[in-house]
Amino acid sequence: MKDAILAIDQGTTSSRAIIVDSSGEVLHMEQEEIITHFPSNGWVEQDPEEIWNKTQKVIFQALKKSDYLKTKILAMGITNQRETIVVWDKITGKALYNAIVWQDRRTSKQCEELIKNGLNEEIIDKTGLIIDPYFSATKIAWILNNIEDARRLALKDRLAVGTIDTFLLFKLTNGKSFYTDITNASRTSLYNIHDLEWDNSLLEIFDVPINILPEVKDNIFEYGITENNLFGKSIPILSIAGDQQSSSLGQFCLNAGDVKATFGTGCFILMNTGNNILKSKNKLLTTIAYKIGKKTNYALEGSIFISGAAVQWLRDNLKIIKKAEDTQALASSIKNNNGVYFVPAFTGLGAPYWKPEARGAIYGLSRSSGPAEISRAVLESVAYQCTDLLDAMRSDGQKPKVMRVDGGMSSNDWLMQFLSNISELTIERTGNKESTSYGIAILTALGSGLISSLKEFSNNWTVNRKFNPEMSRNEIDKYRNGWQHAIKKTIM
Repeated sequence: MKDAILAIDQGTTSSRAIIVDSSGEVLHMEQEEIITHFPSNGWVEQDPEEIWNKTQKVIFQALKKSDYLKTKILAMGITNQRETIVVWDKITGKALYNAIVWQDRRTSKQCEELIKNGLNEEIIDKTGLIIDPYFSATKIAWILNNIEDARRLALKDRLAVGTIDTFLLFKLTNGKSFYTDITNASRTSLYNIHDLEWDNSLLEIFDVPINILPEVKDNIFEYGITENNLFGKSIPILSIAGDQQSSSLGQFCLNAGDVKATFGTGCFILMNTGNNILKSKNKLLTTIAYKIGKKTNYALEGSIFISGAAVQWLRDNLKIIKKAEDTQALASSIKNNNGVYFVPAFTGLGAPYWKPEARGAIYGLSRSSGPAEISRAVLESVAYQCTDLLDAMRSDGQKPKVMRVDGGMSSNDWLMQFLSNISELTIERTGNKESTSYGIAILTALGSGLISSLKEFSNNWTVNRKFNPEMSRNEIDKYRNGWQHAIKKTIM
């Protein structure tokens, strides 16, 4: 039998499990979709029990496959959708309410009040994050103030609140482990990224008692062991990381200046800044990339809330397409966008605008506009938003020349070429689309002793295709001016 590790990737749209062997080869993947609920305007929720059950299912199926593949699973690791919050009873393990997903905007008014009270600078200085409903703290406060029994259980030290990693870890260990990792903690607005601890002043601002929060550990740590009765064997859990940090590792962005973009439900661009905590002047986020031992790496991040979700909207709501791949043919069928622009502010706008109250809009429609124009506008909107983030990085003194990309939408050749054109940047698409899962696999392999350094699997990173800029200055300006006009109309 050959040694292998199991990587768990609990994302916004699905739970995955992959098996990676000692050479770094991905041997197998299991996947189960997760249903998202929209109970009110701007509210986004998921069922914690569905998340848990489907994560259990992919783990069980992967372990069954590992026996067939004659592999011995040494350990597992967890990567997860960040900022999404679950609250549960420590004794019963039962969730008190649905998971409030990172896209949720119900706490917009609370965020406005915090900004009016002059707290934005303190929060930015300590956390690297601006005040926005995207982050976990106001979600936790909402739960404490609106869910029956939440405060009472907190006073009795029975309430547990955590991001998805913490919830899954608690379940996998039958309540024995109550931890989170440093990257997930850094996305809550409660964690001081300089002192590397929960911050008492921030806890007071958001009125969150520290006893309901998990203990924060490095990305590689002995987080616990799975209960034997779950899968018929006990498996050590040796690593945890937020999904975007994990995908950055999976793309081997290990050096200062390395940049990656992941296209999933949203799109997230991370630039490794090494041990430098760079404060953005252009509303980018400063976040922890990873911490292993005594070494803490930081990153600049830009977050786009809607990318792949807009394609799902074309398919499921407008029914313009039958499958995501149809957008490429539709976009290619017309020579230009015919003046049609789409601003995908379904759940507000992220960086660099940070307008939680904004909502989606289509501009420039005429009688001749049809599925091709709308589909192309959706794809273009992703490229424009990415370029806005890259411009912000440039304004902050960072000058990326190449960006590595992964995730579902990265397989769209038309989009990747348009992104290269409009951003004037070389785009490298990885041969491994599962970079998020692969990143946590690397951490787990390192924690288990299967490999001796983060770079050991780097030979497995390959370029599937490279896209170079091909658009004239006049064309770039024309497209981008149209986009900026649409953005201004949306947020005015």
